[in-house]
Amino acid sequence: MAINRIQFQHGMSLLEFNSRYGTESQCSEALFALRWPTGFACPQCGSGSHYRLLRDDRVLLQCRACRRQTSLTAGTLMDSSKLPLRVWFLAIYLVSQAKTGLASLALKRQLGVDYRTAWLMHHKLMSAMADVDAKEPLEGDIQLDDAYLGGERPGTPGRGSPNKVPIVAAVALDERQHPRRVKLSPIAGFTTEAISTWAKQNLAPGCDVRSDGLACFAGVIDAGCAHSYVVVGDRKPRDLPQFTWVNTVLGNLKNMIDGAYKAFDFRKYAQRYLGTFAYRFNRRHDLAAIVSGLVRHAANATPFPERALRRVAEVSH
Repeated sequence: MAINRIQFQHGMSLLEFNSRYGTESQCSEALFALRWPTGFACPQCGSGSHYRLLRDDRVLLQCRACRRQTSLTAGTLMDSSKLPLRVWFLAIYLVSQAKTGLASLALKRQLGVDYRTAWLMHHKLMSAMADVDAKEPLEGDIQLDDAYLGGERPGTPGRGSPNKVPIVAAVALDERQHPRRVKLSPIAGFTTEAISTWAKQNLAPGCDVRSDGLACFAGVIDAGCAHSYVVVGDRKPRDLPQFTWVNTVLGNLKNMIDGAYKAFDFRKYAQRYLGTFAYRFNRRHDLAAIVSGLVRHAANATPFPERALRRVAEVSH
């Protein structure tokens, strides 16, 4: 059997990561270059003339013109954090390279921080990953399917379980009918209105969507997409090559949840976990580049304090 080159690619080893980002100064220089690729500009007066100060192990940039001081992390996902940058960079490496996901408890042990700190870092990074991937709609040929997260005991079997969260899984295929990008989204329910709203946000007009014939999936037509379906009936996934990739993605998602996370609050945090899975999957062709990419996204992300992090999760579904 031929080796899957994507699965067996080199990626970024821990030794390579440490050679690039193993010291605080290396992390500081990398973050500075991402925040100000054309040179520092004071956020108050716009002047580029500045000098560096070291205060409490933090690098501050002081404008020579207006004297305003700006930290490297101000206005980023790491805003107000007292952790060294090398700890943040290591968290980014661990989260981005974990194909099967990484629980906050495992992150705590790897970083040597307390659980609350690890949980906050994890969810901030997951939020950045989910937000980035949500901005780009899928294009071309799409395999579409419905699924549920949760349903753990105690609960009612089937679709009526109060512990279950409905999600839509969509896989965009390339010209060889191989998966290019995926989207996994929690929705209010399997109604035509909900699918129509989801499709307008996540599918580019002109997509050719194929589903299993669930009536609500006709809602993609409202987003300017073509829709065809195959009645599944009692057939097994192996007998339905039309849905090979979306079934594979859902299988990998289930393995990730069962293996790394066991369970989480599906109704509060589904969007983050699903978005993180999609972020890694959509960048799987270059595992090493995911690290620098996530550093860039963290540097450009809006600050996300704990109160907002928990409040947004509570009202997001």
